[in-house]
Amino acid sequence: MLKHHLKLGLIKGGQLGRMLLQAAPSFDVQSFVMDDDIACPCRHLCHEFTQGDAMNFDDVYAFGKKVDVLTFEYEHINVEALKKLKSEGLSIFPDPDIIELVQDKGRQKEFYRRHGIPTADFQIVPNRLALKACTEFFPAVQKTCKAGYDGKGVFKLKDEGDIPDAFNEPSVLEKYVDFDKEISIVVARNADGEVAVYRAVEMVFHPLKNLVEFLRCPADISADVEKKAVTIALRILHQLNLVGVLAVEMFVTRDAQVLVNEIAPRVHNSGHHTIEGALTSQFEQHLRAVMGLPLGLTDMTLPSVMVNLLGDEKAQGKPVYQGIAQALQLGGVYIHLYGKTKTKPFRKMGHATIVDADINKALERALRVKELIKIRS
Repeated sequence: MLKHHLKLGLIKGGQLGRMLLQAAPSFDVQSFVMDDDIACPCRHLCHEFTQGDAMNFDDVYAFGKKVDVLTFEYEHINVEALKKLKSEGLSIFPDPDIIELVQDKGRQKEFYRRHGIPTADFQIVPNRLALKACTEFFPAVQKTCKAGYDGKGVFKLKDEGDIPDAFNEPSVLEKYVDFDKEISIVVARNADGEVAVYRAVEMVFHPLKNLVEFLRCPADISADVEKKAVTIALRILHQLNLVGVLAVEMFVTRDAQVLVNEIAPRVHNSGHHTIEGALTSQFEQHLRAVMGLPLGLTDMTLPSVMVNLLGDEKAQGKPVYQGIAQALQLGGVYIHLYGKTKTKPFRKMGHATIVDADINKALERALRVKELIKIRS
């Protein structure tokens, strides 16, 4: 039974939270948001806003006492406050133990090893000096155990000459994977154990810049590879006993093996296309899961391509959006701007989803959208 005017608490109010809140009115939910930025994208979409620091015990604890259900849009939160709130009976999804696990990439990798989940070979190193004893492991990728995200806290080591520039803190040293593709599987689970699985998404890289240019769904992989990936994602979901949405980022190797890269126990950039591209968006799905409701169907409506809309490399200040009208004229183009008050170089300011019965036509149109839309200041 859905509680009337259930008080849903959301820690951090960025674009992921904004899209969660856009799905919330359908469920007669009172939304409470805490963020340190009073101009965050969620600020004017929630019923009550609290300015607070997600890593501060008192701020998180006091905010949690206001709500019936607490959830998050990212993982860097004071876990001790969450554990105290849980001990006092607050419903928290995902569980604080999962948040604690995901905050540390070393513990995350050890979780994979312990549960037989395929992942790249790795070592845990305490500091830069320890890398000198690991040169037989090169080429490798160093990932800081704490606080890395969106490519931050990642350093590639080709040989011993790269060590002086490496991070000098506890890190995962991961054997470099010469992968063929990067994919993501988004799955969801509610407290009754019901699960839902979305089609695999593929990251499409720029051929020269080696940056993710688009996300396409369905991924250009075989049915066998997708089946392997889904099986792995569901195994992680059940091992964690997670309630909510889980995104599992994976490498597909040249011999069609599937290796887990990282997980995110929340709605994720690789699921944004589901707003137009699936019967139930990842955002509505997450709300259903944390509120104890049956999960929605995940069937594709149409093949889709998503492109992140980034701030211009020289932009700094109030955003000016150019080319929106021209992009919308292409047809099958859906623009989502995040309401951020300031743009910065390469900051995620929005995304566009392009749908078409022919995925190749969607990709062509996505390239045109990327050329048309500029975010300057």
